[in-house]
Amino acid sequence: MDNARVFKMSFASVYPLYINKVTRKGRTVDELNEIIFWLTGYDQQALQQLIDNKTDFETFFAQAPRINPNVSKITGLICGYRVEEIEDKLMQQIRYLDKLVDELAKGRKMEKILRT
Repeated sequence: MDNARVFKMSFASVYPLYINKVTRKGRTVDELNEIIFWLTGYDQQALQQLIDNKTDFETFFAQAPRINPNVSKITGLICGYRVEEIEDKLMQQIRYLDKLVDELAKGRKMEKILRT
């Protein structure tokens, strides 16, 4: 997939897909938001604003208040790539989020997902 196309996708267009993925597996929107907040440093109000403004992924991560210092503990495969080996920083951050959403949907405990 073309990186530039992914970077310009609005977070608001993907967020409902994340919600569907986790709620189908019995997880909650609050849990989804918690992992987004953990990863990015955003809070509920800021997240809602990003969704309302249809902010793209590039801006979503560029303006994140604080990328969690424990992101290096997120490892494994996502879409056939090892997240720890993705060279493009922005694509890696997007894949970190995908990986956390996957772990949530697969029923991992929150403390494991949040690398505590």
